[in-house]
Amino acid sequence: MISFIKYICCSCFVIFLLGVFTSCGDDNEERDQRTVFNYNEMAGISSLDPASANNTEDIWAVNQVFNGLVQLNDSLEVIPCIAKKWNVSDDGLMYTFTLRNDVYFHDNSCFERGKGRKVKAKDFVISFNRLYDSRVSSAVSLLSNIDRSEKTAYKGFLATNDSTFVIYLKEPFSAFLSVLTMKYFSVIPHEAADYYGQDFRRNPVGTGAFKFKLWEEGTKLVLLKNENYFEFDGTKRLPYLDAVTISFVKDRETAFMELLNGKYDMLSGADAFNINEVLDKNGNLKHVYANKFNLQKQTFLKTDYFGILVDETIDIVKKSPLRIKALRQAINYGFDREKLVKFFRNNIGYPATVGFIPNGMPSFDDKKVKGYNYNPDKVRQLLIEAGYPEGNNLPEITLHTTDNYSEQTEFIQSQLAENHIKVKISVDKPVVLRQAVASCEYNFFKKSWVADYADEENFMNLFYSKNFAPIGANYTHYKNDEFDRLFEKAVREQSRAEKNKLYQEMDQLLMEDAVVVPLYYDQIIRLVQKNIKGLTTNPMNLLNLKKVKKDNIHP
Repeated sequence: MISFIKYICCSCFVIFLLGVFTSCGDDNEERDQRTVFNYNEMAGISSLDPASANNTEDIWAVNQVFNGLVQLNDSLEVIPCIAKKWNVSDDGLMYTFTLRNDVYFHDNSCFERGKGRKVKAKDFVISFNRLYDSRVSSAVSLLSNIDRSEKTAYKGFLATNDSTFVIYLKEPFSAFLSVLTMKYFSVIPHEAADYYGQDFRRNPVGTGAFKFKLWEEGTKLVLLKNENYFEFDGTKRLPYLDAVTISFVKDRETAFMELLNGKYDMLSGADAFNINEVLDKNGNLKHVYANKFNLQKQTFLKTDYFGILVDETIDIVKKSPLRIKALRQAINYGFDREKLVKFFRNNIGYPATVGFIPNGMPSFDDKKVKGYNYNPDKVRQLLIEAGYPEGNNLPEITLHTTDNYSEQTEFIQSQLAENHIKVKISVDKPVVLRQAVASCEYNFFKKSWVADYADEENFMNLFYSKNFAPIGANYTHYKNDEFDRLFEKAVREQSRAEKNKLYQEMDQLLMEDAVVVPLYYDQIIRLVQKNIKGLTTNPMNLLNLKKVKKDNIHP
């Protein structure tokens, strides 16, 4: 009965889409030529307002509907989008963007006669100023360097005419263009924000390759092709697809069956399917699935790690052996990262044996930064140096983690025990762990960091002393004057080669001081139907469907 009901629901959805695309006079051949890309989002979607797009599932959907001044290509280069060119002043404090004159908002009832109008520079002024409203925006902290002082007439953003938009900064910031690629900085029409109010989150109006059609929260989201989209692939106006549908099936076994049945064109993420069922221990598709799907794997700007609180003004640090650098280094040498990735992640990701900055960043270089490999002899030496030979008198150390990392942490616990370092594992709920770490209540904890934008600054600011938690993201309370000096120089430096050197020096300092235990650099992984073409990946894990094509044959 359940299968029959599911079949009826799916059939109704197909009929709905055909109704969206065709009228009674359309013939079957035209229907068959329509292409719809279908994917599942286990975590659901909470908002389609770019101002609050702070998680992957929301960002993916928002990216189809909205555009900003600039965008990233798959090589993580900042390239034009609505801004066709830009200029940065010599002092690095003024960014001037020249806009295209052929970008229009989607048709919507918020506009006069329902017709979308042309985007103007003042739309960016309004959109960016809206980000200061914490009731709708998750981007407030990113605006701290915008200069709204007397010097700029208290206007951090300025439209000098319909096609010229200016941003003023307080201090030079070399990663600023990368920051502007975040979906927060998309342009929206004030008419839609006024018309829909708080309900704009589920009635988005943008300029993107796809326009909003329907959202049944918890069930499905439908986006249709924007026939007036401004970007071209050669002489062909994008996008190629006629529609995108997103489902919200929470059970990964059910979702995988729908992929097998051809309902979904893609599943993304190691949590979206049973990797032990689908992949072998080398991270390749098992033979039974090799002819059914294409496997996409891509470096992901994400580092999983253990953090260590080292602020000796805090009581739990004063009493902890982890205040001793030699012991922290011993822990780093005390387990095999290659085995961790191979046997507990089916070779999804890379052992973090270099530094904290992940594989995929321009400064990543295993010859310039030396991290930690498994080395029991080093552990033995460092335990003697720390005052705990053979682990004698070394107190048990508590590691705080969450249930989904329990197997990994138990493996590390076992290897550390073999090397005379006893670790007790405390499994917390994610929200409890997050709050406790931010409040400096835990001495030793499991965390991961995903790049918000494609610059190493986003990783190194976790260790800048002015970013101490809970105000900032320096959860370890690491303070090193030389690190701070290098950080402050790097964020002003425009030369990529010089930035690489500075970030490598900073990463090496982190490794020597051992305030973190890098575990692995993650990978993006997707299962994609064979009839899908042009679906690329990038280290930011941003889903871009503008150039995707779908052969209308059953996969």
